[in-house]
Amino acid sequence: MAWAATAVVASTVATGYFANRAQSRAADQAANAEIQGTAMSVEEQRRQFDAVQKLLAPYIDAGTGALGSQQTLIGLKGDEAQAAAIEDLRTSPEFGALVREGENAILQNASATGGLRGGNTQAALARFRPAVLSDLINKQYERLSGITSIGQASATGQAAAAQQTGANVSALFQNQGQALANAALAKGQANANFISGVGGTAGTLGTLKLLKAF
Repeated sequence: MAWAATAVVASTVATGYFANRAQSRAADQAANAEIQGTAMSVEEQRRQFDAVQKLLAPYIDAGTGALGSQQTLIGLKGDEAQAAAIEDLRTSPEFGALVREGENAILQNASATGGLRGGNTQAALARFRPAVLSDLINKQYERLSGITSIGQASATGQAAAAQQTGANVSALFQNQGQALANAALAKGQANANFISGVGGTAGTLGTLKLLKAF
């Protein structure tokens, strides 16, 4: 009778042990799968963010350059830089074309009205070039403003993408942490169940021995 009871206990302990091992392995496999999935998701998030950066980089670079040119035109980078920028506009093909067309129009009008050598014509010619240059400076600043706005919008979009990527990655790591915690709890519960089962079996065996003694 004793050997039979011992066999039952041994069988119960062995069964509990293998069940515990199976539960522990399952918990480890689940945790490893979660870790692998999280790593893949994080990598994809970063890949997408890198792609967004690459797409927006030309617009951000253009906007940064345009902002610098605006600052130069209004003198924020020094008088010499401002003078050089204005000189570039004064010697540009656009300025030359505007001046030629305007001066020709003034001369043609003066010729048609007989005032080609009059003081009004000479005064108009003297005022014309500075006026054209001033208008061209303002026009150039407005052009640059459009590019600066594009760059600003692109930078804002990149910042939003970075913030969203950070939030997504943070959530992924939180989920991974929860999965690891659940796996640890599952392993702990399996161990507790095994120990409890062994204790219960040992208690049953002890009870049988006492009953036999009586």
